[in-house]
Amino acid sequence: MIKNQTADVIIIGGGIVGAACADELASRGMDVLVLDCQRPAATAAGMGHLVVLDDNPAELALGEYSVRLWRELAHQMPHDCAMRNNGTLWLACNEAELAEAERKRTVLQNYGVACQLLSAQALATAEPSLRPGLHGGLKVSGDCILYAPNAARWLLQRQPNRVTQRRAEVVEVRGNCVRLADGEQLKATAVVLANGIYARELCPDLPLQAKKGHLLITDRYPTQISHTLVELGYVTSAHNSAGPSVAFNVQQRPTGQLFIGSSRQFDNHDPAIDAAMLGRMLRRAMEFLPDLGQINGIRSWTGFRSASPDGQPLIGEHPLQPGLWLAVGHEGLGVTTAIGTAHLLAAQLLNTQPPLDLAAFAPKRFIGVHAHA
Repeated sequence: MIKNQTADVIIIGGGIVGAACADELASRGMDVLVLDCQRPAATAAGMGHLVVLDDNPAELALGEYSVRLWRELAHQMPHDCAMRNNGTLWLACNEAELAEAERKRTVLQNYGVACQLLSAQALATAEPSLRPGLHGGLKVSGDCILYAPNAARWLLQRQPNRVTQRRAEVVEVRGNCVRLADGEQLKATAVVLANGIYARELCPDLPLQAKKGHLLITDRYPTQISHTLVELGYVTSAHNSAGPSVAFNVQQRPTGQLFIGSSRQFDNHDPAIDAAMLGRMLRRAMEFLPDLGQINGIRSWTGFRSASPDGQPLIGEHPLQPGLWLAVGHEGLGVTTAIGTAHLLAAQLLNTQPPLDLAAFAPKRFIGVHAHA
């Protein structure tokens, strides 16, 4: 038997995307119930890098809008969210990558994103721990880092009169109705799937692919780097669909620890550390920061990114299930775009003017008659 309406909105998934959606909908006067069964989430596995990427116009628009919203929230966030505006340095290893840095600068500056090219000498001055011989880089000043699990917790707790959290396993979703593992059935005006790769279990027609990643964090040391450092080859690696890949991506945490990534393995659902992949990732990191070989790594782990076929998230109502809304498929940008996703979802759900063009994120591009036309 289905109970009377439990809340205005039920959100499945209490990670950063679900938390942002809950906070935004609550701020617009809706009562929200967040259901989470505490399975390992990408929120806890990621680097918390708030980065504006420009591989296509939709990605740039959502990323820039979201990072701007995060920066506006920064002064309200508690200290343990570890929000820092440290900027990103994109590193060029050769002339081709330096040309990519110049292209990237043009695109970002034309969109109003503050950035500047650095010569090889300026790069060495900015980050003396980097190996010599790099050709230069691009500094994107507005990019940030945060500790995503605490940021998600803060978002969920900001409006206790509107947002209720409950630990529960959802085993079935039908439009705006859900069934829990204990048989209880709940109903709301809208149900939002925001549980990453696990959304496929409740909605098998979602075209989501798991991309496994490894991360490692070091012991605490005196400051080594000032920015998040990413090789320009990361763009190729991140969107490579042919096989496993690694790319240099390191940030300094406020604790003095170094956070080292990144790797990608496709449709690998084993959460265990792959020693060969981890070793490959660390060797790549030491090619840029040779001193990493003298630093103790204290913990490594894996996580699973949830990727759509075109790399853009699905944000909006399921075309075949009225009342079921989607906020999934963010791949490696879930933390970055969580706030923007929440604003786009809320605008659609409440039929208000969206802040961005919705077409690139519409679920109908993959699901229903439009996807097969």
